[in-house]
Amino acid sequence: MNYRRIYLASSWRNEQQPRILALLRTGHEVYDFRNPTSGGPPTVVEAGFSWREIDPNWQAWTPEQYREAMAHPLAQRGYDADFAAMTWSDTCVQLLPSGPSAAQEAGWCKGSGRRLIVHIAGLREPDLMIKMADAITLTDEELLAALVAP
Repeated sequence: MNYRRIYLASSWRNEQQPRILALLRTGHEVYDFRNPTSGGPPTVVEAGFSWREIDPNWQAWTPEQYREAMAHPLAQRGYDADFAAMTWSDTCVQLLPSGPSAAQEAGWCKGSGRRLIVHIAGLREPDLMIKMADAITLTDEELLAALVAP
């Protein structure tokens, strides 16, 4: 079996994330952005980043407030932890549905030569660019098989 170091790119809102994380950890090392110290590379971050840490009213931000918040030390800390895990990984599993951050992470991983698997646990809308993935999976069995494929 091929052992993988996996960056699981998804969304805080994806209810399947904890289940898929546990499935992937049955033979692979997996970074969990929700709990960064529970897998993946060593990190000094104790908890996953949330915009709520900066402002409980983050969903009402203007574009200017959003840009300013990107410079906040907590945002930088979260970015650094996630990016370190991306560079540590050899494989990215993008778990759909996800948001723009997961799409950025998956694209960076693929562009930097890492294996990319898109797992469709749910669908908001079709997206053509997932064609760049090395595999597109629909079931747990397909996902696990794609991880051990050469």
